[in-house]
Amino acid sequence: MAIPPAQRRLAEALTTLKKLQDDGKTAIKSVDLTRLQRESLVKNGFLRPIFKGWYMPCRPGEDTGDSTPWYAAMRDFIQGYCTERFGKKWHVSAEYSLFLHTGKTITPQQVVIHTPLGQNGLLKLPDNCSILDYKTKDFTPAAKIQLVEQIRVLSLPVALIRVPEAFFTTYAQDAHIALHQLRDVSDLNRELLEGGHSTVAGRLAGALRASGREDLADNVLATMRAAGYVVIESNPFSIAPPILAFSRVQSPYVLRMRLMWQAMRETVLVSFPTEPGIPTNIEKFMKTVEENYKTDAYHSLSIEGYRVTPELIQKVATGDWNPDSNDSDAQMKNAMAAHGYWLAHNEVKATIRSILTGVNPGEAFRRDHASWYRNLFSPNVDAGFLKPSDLAGYRTDKVFIRGATHVPPSQDAVRDMMPELCDLLEDEPNTTVRAVLGHFLFVYIHPYFDGNGRLGRFLMNAMLASGGYPWTVIRIEKRANYMAALEAASSRGKIQPFAEFIASSMQSDGI
Repeated sequence: MAIPPAQRRLAEALTTLKKLQDDGKTAIKSVDLTRLQRESLVKNGFLRPIFKGWYMPCRPGEDTGDSTPWYAAMRDFIQGYCTERFGKKWHVSAEYSLFLHTGKTITPQQVVIHTPLGQNGLLKLPDNCSILDYKTKDFTPAAKIQLVEQIRVLSLPVALIRVPEAFFTTYAQDAHIALHQLRDVSDLNRELLEGGHSTVAGRLAGALRASGREDLADNVLATMRAAGYVVIESNPFSIAPPILAFSRVQSPYVLRMRLMWQAMRETVLVSFPTEPGIPTNIEKFMKTVEENYKTDAYHSLSIEGYRVTPELIQKVATGDWNPDSNDSDAQMKNAMAAHGYWLAHNEVKATIRSILTGVNPGEAFRRDHASWYRNLFSPNVDAGFLKPSDLAGYRTDKVFIRGATHVPPSQDAVRDMMPELCDLLEDEPNTTVRAVLGHFLFVYIHPYFDGNGRLGRFLMNAMLASGGYPWTVIRIEKRANYMAALEAASSRGKIQPFAEFIASSMQSDGI
């Protein structure tokens, strides 16, 4: 069968787009594609404009109001656009620099760029975002600028000195993490002395002491006073930060998880009915878990990514691609997903049984969650939809969550965060905290390319079972509320909507 020229051009364009994505590009410059390739991808819904000459990959048929493609491309666009305009003569603000140093997953709606080439102009971007290029006369020396996730940021000591005092109250958690990222204060002292920042030195000494880093606070004060400065220590935090009991510098993602857990657990505790306790009749409890299987499997959700696959290119190239209907593939994948869910559910039941017979819930999750994942997707490998290597473990690239401003941490951060999640689960004495925060943080981390929602709910129910609570179904009719509650926790640190949603779902199921 002859392939229409338009279909052939689209296949070629998708091949080029895939190469760009494989090279790590999530914001596509028009010159990276030929005119015909660009027009074909835009026409068929694979590209959407960001700004003149820049595009973001997206999915055919998705709502143009969906902000996911934009937040997936945002940081890459900032880097590419600013480098194109200013070369290496730019860096982001001190505030955004600290956000990146501390692993914050949310990009502010307005990003301020400091550059001697700026015009104090405002570039409007999708989803009410913008870039302000602030013209600065005394540009920061290159030695004090670093690359974090390809964004040019101020070094950690310089950014701590330059942020206003209000940062420590408005973004207390980020400031706390930043202070714990300092290995020592040698570079910080050097910057303070070179700039004669006696007032800032007093503020940072007070902040370090409030964060439990008394030795560094004393070092700052002693160094400044030895140089003849009068320094008055002051604490910029309005609320005392929680103590982080680490003997050495940790990944900022680990620090953030520990702080989030501490800050959120009390809210979770007040949202649930009294814990039933470990059931005396384990077989009866396990029977009710099995009885919920069909309902739970039907309502289970999945979250997908935004990447061009070789299979898609092949379908387009051979004329098999139809964006409106491809029932055979869809039906086969649905069947494989259902079989995988059944296999994984059986593994989760085995985990629950081990918990009910005395295994620490967090230890059981640490031991078993990789098996849940493998069983969830092994039918797709058998059917040829996935490669055997896709069962290897945690993801090896970026992922993005549809409809969320939260962008999951990098694949490297996952390797630090998952062991920390297991530690937190092991150490937590309360069942509902393990269930709610375990589910939330698992999805926040998004450790796998696919299936994170299903696995997060498996985790939630295994933890609920550890206290005798029933298997709780998140129903598809409540999907919008569920996703909104997760987004509130991920993007704004508000766990109450999610805790109350889970408690309400449990009560609707009979407790």
